[in-house]
Amino acid sequence: MTAMQHHPHQHIPGPLAHHHHQNSLTHAHFPSPPNGNALQGPHGALGQNGSPGTIATQMITPHWQQQLLKCEMIRASRSPHHRARASAMAARTVHKAAIPIQNPNAIKPPETNGITNDGEGSPSSKSQAPSDASPTRASAAADHPSATVAPVAEAARPYSLARPGNTWQSLDMGGVGIKNIPKTSGLFAFTFLTTLYLNHNALQSIPPEISKLRHLELLDLSGNALMSIPPELGMLTSLKELYLFDNQLTTLPPQLGTLHQLQTLGIEGNPIEPSLKLMVQKDGTPALVSYLRDSCPIPTPPPDRQWKHLIGPAEREAMAADPTTETFSVLCYNILCERCATERLYGYTPSWALRWDYRKELILTEIVNHNADFVCLQEVDNAQYEEYFSKTLADHDYEGVYWPKSRYKMMSESERRLVDGCAIFYKASKYTLVEKHLIEYSAVAMQRPDFKKTDDMFNRVLGKDHIAVVALMENKETGSRLIVANTHLHWDPLFCDVKLVQTALLVEEVEKIAHNFARYPPRLHPMPSSAAGSGSTPNAGENNASSRPPPVYTDGYKIPVIICGDFNSVPESGVYEFLSAGSIPPDHEDFLSHLYGKYTSEGLRHRLGLKSAYAGAGELPLTNYTPSFKGHIDYIWYSSANLSVNSILGAVDPSYLDKAVGFPNAHFPSDHLSIVSEFRVRPPREPQPARPPPVFPESSRAHT
Repeated sequence: MTAMQHHPHQHIPGPLAHHHHQNSLTHAHFPSPPNGNALQGPHGALGQNGSPGTIATQMITPHWQQQLLKCEMIRASRSPHHRARASAMAARTVHKAAIPIQNPNAIKPPETNGITNDGEGSPSSKSQAPSDASPTRASAAADHPSATVAPVAEAARPYSLARPGNTWQSLDMGGVGIKNIPKTSGLFAFTFLTTLYLNHNALQSIPPEISKLRHLELLDLSGNALMSIPPELGMLTSLKELYLFDNQLTTLPPQLGTLHQLQTLGIEGNPIEPSLKLMVQKDGTPALVSYLRDSCPIPTPPPDRQWKHLIGPAEREAMAADPTTETFSVLCYNILCERCATERLYGYTPSWALRWDYRKELILTEIVNHNADFVCLQEVDNAQYEEYFSKTLADHDYEGVYWPKSRYKMMSESERRLVDGCAIFYKASKYTLVEKHLIEYSAVAMQRPDFKKTDDMFNRVLGKDHIAVVALMENKETGSRLIVANTHLHWDPLFCDVKLVQTALLVEEVEKIAHNFARYPPRLHPMPSSAAGSGSTPNAGENNASSRPPPVYTDGYKIPVIICGDFNSVPESGVYEFLSAGSIPPDHEDFLSHLYGKYTSEGLRHRLGLKSAYAGAGELPLTNYTPSFKGHIDYIWYSSANLSVNSILGAVDPSYLDKAVGFPNAHFPSDHLSIVSEFRVRPPREPQPARPPPVFPESSRAHT
């Protein structure tokens, strides 16, 4: 094998007349394609009338003309390691012919730490540390995929499956007579490859393991004896050029429809199905890819996600038998708003699976099946909340609290319908909504005196319209209180400082709200429900804890708190560290050296004692899944002093994910997964009454 350096614009060598292999291809050695569409002329150029000389009736469009030109260039690259040698020639350095004249009387510059300075005082090349030698998180994290950011963007993404570093990224094994590539080939360990040439060999099949090379952008399989290609090629979603010229292919697997970045699918020289060829001739590769994507059969659905129990069977049975045990469940889900579910952003998803009419039914099914006590949704369109969710979920005993993002205030009535926001739904038969609050991060930031003279606040925070919705709840049976907050933070990893500021503002506001809530007097002792008096044994799900008086909260920290949402932050982020640890230093790297008043002079602190519901069993491998990003960025945080986790909804089956390029798809209506957790309430300790003074009987005094 011959490895070659990845060189810009070397995928397809230019004019080949200068190359000493230009005569290695003649029609005597390489027969015309099976469909007879070979180009004529010394370099395979088009005829004077713009059509091939042999087929006057062939459709020639700019798309097809480009395909034919690439086909002829590749046919001229059949000699062994043609691309590697051409790249090596192009990369040769040109040495100066003249010998520089130096002053023999010049004093040699002194060496400092083994580095020689030149005569003008600037460091030599050895001392010039390239600025990108150790890229920062900001430079490497240019575009976080979310429902509002195209997963197909060219920029690198943070925390994604980064391409393994290597000094070479292209491999040329063309024209060396390879007959077979075993499934266990070491080739598939080169996951850093972006370019792979396997052209002009004797391959009759390609193993499915080629799908491991997820960073490939160019794959050349031309000039082999392939009668089919593996459907797993559809997993190579970074491909921009896929050359299948001059094989024996009669059709293409529909799984290639996920190659949403593909610019050229080379099919000339194959006895391909005429209808497929006509699509490329008429409208180009994107038209064929779209057809394959939308006609691909729906794959087998994954098995149901399994629940993970964080308490043992004996404890679960005891809880179920104890009528005073109070539990509740929370579902958190970024549903991908209708406005952002476009083919431009999610080109790998079938168009029918992107339509709201299809997705909304799957979203509703997900919510109803879990039957959680609280449902926290992000990216809910104003119109969809009013016209769909509030009405359909009312049939399942839910009432809701909703606010759209702040930008809706400056829009017309028709435009407001498309603004997304955050919604909290709760079981109306079980809970009473005491109060609801809207937290607009930019407005709260403006009210802080230490932010008013901070340029970074004006330039980075105020331009964002993200919000949080807070609901103050009370259990109708027990009188116990609960604070539920739902948020959606800024997506851009280049603004991890903004995410930290938004999180700090959220926690501060929740603490204030909690302290005010604690001042409310407890309601009257609840009367036992009819169900409680029927003699039937209640279960933990019914939260039948009415036998005790309502709890008294001496301060806000005694009230259970749930904070959930799409935080667009992985477990290694400053946001996660702050929420879980309760503090971060003022010079934390995620502040990016920006200034935010007391936040960057004193650091961040809170006393809510938060933990992630999934931390006890290990965070999920992912809650957001696209071709370019796979990570855990959605969370349910809970106050650990008064809540405990009973169980959590587990991950999607890994074998299913191995065959899925990303979400949304036919089975998952959003690019996010729902996360669900069940909690049990630990009531605040009742204050012990003062011990009365001892009273001694009169008879005892007679003996003193």
